[in-house]
Amino acid sequence: MRYRKLGKTDIQVSAVCCGTMAMASAGTFGEQDDELSVQTVHAALDAGVNFFDTAEGYGDGHSTEVLGRALGDRRGQVVIATKVSRQHLAEPDLIQACENSLRRLRTDCIDLYQVHWPNHNIPFGETAAVLEKLRQGGKIRSWGVSNFGRADLSEALEAGHPEVDQLPYSLLWRIVEHEIAPICVANEVSIICYSPLAQGLLTGKFARPEDVPPERSRARYCKEAADLSFHVVNELRAASEELGQPMADLALAWLLDRPGVASVIAGMRTPEQARENARAADLELPPEVVDRLTTASQPLLDALDTNPDMWQAGENSRYR
Repeated sequence: MRYRKLGKTDIQVSAVCCGTMAMASAGTFGEQDDELSVQTVHAALDAGVNFFDTAEGYGDGHSTEVLGRALGDRRGQVVIATKVSRQHLAEPDLIQACENSLRRLRTDCIDLYQVHWPNHNIPFGETAAVLEKLRQGGKIRSWGVSNFGRADLSEALEAGHPEVDQLPYSLLWRIVEHEIAPICVANEVSIICYSPLAQGLLTGKFARPEDVPPERSRARYCKEAADLSFHVVNELRAASEELGQPMADLALAWLLDRPGVASVIAGMRTPEQARENARAADLELPPEVVDRLTTASQPLLDALDTNPDMWQAGENSRYR
């Protein structure tokens, strides 16, 4: 397992992060048995994963509670990242949200506390001041942001130093490379990638656009450029067969080669998935394969606009 530094901190995290959204037992992923989630966390730990990402918004805190229970006396081995919801960014709400997360996680300090989405009704300077107060008080070790576009990230950098920006990033969704990634690289803000396997498309689970179920076809690469998206999928499949490595491993390894990327969040629902996803951290792709996949995905990147919101276009975009 490879480990990388978060932002300007001394915090070292595994290149593959265990995503716990599916452990909330709700939404797209369906019901999840809590005991299976506990076993999955243990398998991830045994495979070298030390980075776990959750949020108070996942199952109204249920995912966070399961993670806290699963870590138990192994808490000292891990880096916990959680996220505060956009409606809790005013000072009293943010302080209470942090306390709630600490209680659910069964810990006295959160390693990385992220703002889940911007709230444009509250100046970020006010939020940053509270985050710094929490850091200085020992409630959190560091703070970051998630889903912050060019303008929002620039505002956050004026108010302090977010250590990460958690963003949707994959071979099928490289939009962050236009404006956000350069700001991150220039300011030592680590990129944490979510949806790195494009909701299963990059695992080879679906052979054609029409095979993608409705709940997984809402992403704009499916709606606006399905044929180009599957050109990338098919090129990834061909490279996978030539190297004798799973498609998912190649997709994650390609992301880990991108500038500014510290870790990729892979959703894990079973111990087997945990072991499989952890394995990808040790795969280093030959330069020619990296170039091949980058070239194959370039037409898709060119066909899409520069809006980083993976689900909502135009005036409905939540990014700025």
